[in-house]
Amino acid sequence: MKKTLFSALLTVLAWGAQAQMLKPAQVPAAVRATFKAKFPLVKTNSWEKEGDKYEAGFKQNGVTMSAIITPTGALVETESDISPAKLPAAVRARLARDYKAYQVTEAAVLVSASGATTYEAEVSKGGKYQDVVFNADGSLVKK
Repeated sequence: MKKTLFSALLTVLAWGAQAQMLKPAQVPAAVRATFKAKFPLVKTNSWEKEGDKYEAGFKQNGVTMSAIITPTGALVETESDISPAKLPAAVRARLARDYKAYQVTEAAVLVSASGATTYEAEVSKGGKYQDVVFNADGSLVKK
């Protein structure tokens, strides 16, 4: 997942004002409180602001994760890194069919606050990266 951290750093640098790294003291108390309540046994490795939301990067049980939280402290979703080989078979089949000229560089499980699970794949072609999100049945949620 070093690629993930390097990729995230490049994204942050490229986005400039759109996403910024934060010190814990710059994160609203409601956001920090939600993180502590939802993940009491872990410590954040990083805080980032993307748009109007806050993203906490951390490891839990050896898995690289992130949590997206609103300024008022509502958990939006969590993201857990997985190997592309661990994507559901239907998602892997859809990637093989619709993205055969691409390389799948990273994958993650996204779980919304409501409990809905989707799967994200980062695909690369010619040095350009894009994220695509699928349901477990392989249907496209968003690019």
